[in-house]
Amino acid sequence: MARGMLTDNAKDISRSFLDREITCRELRLYPYLDFTIKNSQRIDPNKINSEERKILSVLRAEGHIEGGASGLSMTREFYDYMQDILFETCVDA
Repeated sequence: MARGMLTDNAKDISRSFLDREITCRELRLYPYLDFTIKNSQRIDPNKINSEERKILSVLRAEGHIEGGASGLSMTREFYDYMQDILFETCVDA
């Protein structure tokens, strides 16, 4: 498995939690969200592009995250889901 690839298991995890499949772009945004929530808790607008802003809007609309540049927060359930996806796609276990 190549790190950061959207595997069938990752697609299953996203369908199970989000009721939709994620894109590779969304998957590759998760490590930044993970780092941000554990550190500054503020999204740097200079580090995300317009497609990633749209993904953040969807996650807000779905109720998984709040805020962004002024302060990021997320539900415990979304945090746990994100860790599952990152383990599946980034950790060679």
